[in-house]
Amino acid sequence: QVETLKAKLLEQAQEISRLRSELGGTDAEKHRDLLAAENERLRQEMKALEGELQRQQQAPCRDCPHLQENAELQEQLSQLQREAEETRARLVELDLEVQQKTNRLAEVELRLKDSLAERAEEEERLSRRLRDSQETIASLKSQPQQIKYIIKTVEVESAKVKQALCETQSRNQYLQEQVGMQKQVLKEMEQQLQSSQKMEAQLRAQIMMYEAELERAHGQMLEEMQAMEDEKNHAIEEAFSRAQVEMKAVHENLAGVRTNLLTLQPALRTLTHDYNSLKRQVRDFPLLLQETLRSARAEISQAIEEVHSTNRELLRKYRRELQLRKKCHNELVRLKGNIRVFGRVRPITKEDGEGPEAANAVTFDADDDAVLHLLHKGKQVSFELDKVFPPQASQEEVFQEVQALVTSCIDGYNVCIFAYGQTGAGKTYTMEGTAANPGINQRALQLLFSEVRGKAADWDYTITVSAAEIYNEALRDLLGKEPQEKLEIKLCPDGSGQLYVPGLTEFRVQSVEDINKVFEFGHIKRVTECTNLNEHSSRSHALLIVTVRGLDRSTGLRTTGKLNLVDLAGSERVGRSGAEGSRLREAQHINKSLSALGDVIYALRSRQGHVPFRNSKLTYLLQDSLSGDSKTLMMVQVSPAEKNTSETLCSLKFAERVRSVELGPVSRKAELGSWPSQEHLEVLKTLLGDSPGSSAPAGRGHASPSPGQLSSRSASIRRKLHTSG
Repeated sequence: QVETLKAKLLEQAQEISRLRSELGGTDAEKHRDLLAAENERLRQEMKALEGELQRQQQAPCRDCPHLQENAELQEQLSQLQREAEETRARLVELDLEVQQKTNRLAEVELRLKDSLAERAEEEERLSRRLRDSQETIASLKSQPQQIKYIIKTVEVESAKVKQALCETQSRNQYLQEQVGMQKQVLKEMEQQLQSSQKMEAQLRAQIMMYEAELERAHGQMLEEMQAMEDEKNHAIEEAFSRAQVEMKAVHENLAGVRTNLLTLQPALRTLTHDYNSLKRQVRDFPLLLQETLRSARAEISQAIEEVHSTNRELLRKYRRELQLRKKCHNELVRLKGNIRVFGRVRPITKEDGEGPEAANAVTFDADDDAVLHLLHKGKQVSFELDKVFPPQASQEEVFQEVQALVTSCIDGYNVCIFAYGQTGAGKTYTMEGTAANPGINQRALQLLFSEVRGKAADWDYTITVSAAEIYNEALRDLLGKEPQEKLEIKLCPDGSGQLYVPGLTEFRVQSVEDINKVFEFGHIKRVTECTNLNEHSSRSHALLIVTVRGLDRSTGLRTTGKLNLVDLAGSERVGRSGAEGSRLREAQHINKSLSALGDVIYALRSRQGHVPFRNSKLTYLLQDSLSGDSKTLMMVQVSPAEKNTSETLCSLKFAERVRSVELGPVSRKAELGSWPSQEHLEVLKTLLGDSPGSSAPAGRGHASPSPGQLSSRSASIRRKLHTSG
């Protein structure tokens, strides 16, 4: 029961604290009523201010300076309206809060009534129990005397009676102990009741104190609102008075302006008269000006037309002379056997970086497509080649310039096209290209197939392809089963002085699909690595050898042409490329072979008796192409970036030296075959001038030609065939 009573006391304390927190509801209602009255008063003042502002706006002061003050007042008015709206919203929130607190207070009152009723019942029950306990204690107090009396009177009875007496005494002692315990419990309950009453009194005092604080805070808030209202009224009065003063000043300014206007009217009339006279003069002036301009324009147009016609004639003559000069130069190059040199400039790429180092240092001549200019260390250096391709030139445009050399391979001439330049300049792209935009190699073979199909009615052609690379001064077969096997370069045993590579694999190609397979097979085995200058740097010299063998079915004439397409590895500076280990050894071999190529070009240019072809596998393999028995074209690739100007300068200087080399006239590889058939005999008779119908059948009565006559006729036929070829 004591524990239950403690729990109920705790619940009552919680209810009292909740009531203490909820008692502010009535104050909130009062505060809401006050705010509502204040809001109504502010609304009335706002309406009055709006009426005053409307009256001021209706006054004739549209262009007055106090409009800004009116705008400020309107802004203050809109701010007051916003504050009123905020006050309304706050009132709505307070209404909701008061309603919620009222509902909660009603619930708390009901719970308090229930708890008070339960407490009254509990107190009543405890009081009844207390009374019962007191009665029990009183009855127990009266019983021991009777027991003593009995003990005294029956003291000499039997042992059984003594035993009963002892039990009664022990029971009496137990009851006394129970009575003591009940008294102690009752005392503790009375103390708890007193403490709860004291706590209730303290809580009531705190509630009264909180109510007083709420009243004081409410009074302070009302005083602050009154002060704000006074400040607002004072500000409105000051603004109104200031607006009146400014209105008065504006009216005075208007009066001054009107006076000035009255004084300025005579001057305006004078100016108007002067303006009309000037206007009449200006009206007559355009006629004279137009006449003068018309005559001047006619003279200028005539002079410009004469200059244009002269310029057009000069430009036409210059272009005709330029074409004639180029034609004569090409013919001179053909007759002398010079190495033709084309230059190609790659575009600026993201690998060149950004900033001054990636600036374009190469410019072109608008009137001459064989000249380019290089800006090196602040100085412009000009170079003249046979043809220069700008960065926007396509693969098709480049191939159009070299296709004449490629087709001469079908006629029995040896042709060599090799790309030279620093690493990353675009040599492999020019020679091989990509699958979507092929380079010279694949386009050359496609052109050969096209020419072969065009001559298929009279000629039988066989096209074979070989691919090799020179890696670290070792010649390797890219199409062989053992690409690591080193090959050697030897002289042909037929005494022709030509070079060949024993064991080099040859594939016969008959279609473009065969070409793609060969290129893919060879490209996989070629050595490429990543350096600081080029992500896919070629680490070897690649050589594509295309051999075209033809047979004229009508004359038996046999031709053999060879097309060497060489993609040289790029020269590089070890410090810039960051080559180490095997890359460093590769770079050393590449630079050594290119240096040997430079020595060969120098010896050829200076017409030395000994040309060091055997100093390198590269120059030894290119001996046929550089010794006067081949049509040779060098495609020099350069980078336009500012940071590569040193390498670009070296490449272009080397190209000029190569361009000045004279190899002599080129010979054609053709020989006359046997005449095994009757058709060949008919052709022979036709070439000798005999008609087919004049030849008599061979018989006993006709003498056969002598061996001398046959040998003389054979020599004559060979001369005619050579002349017609």
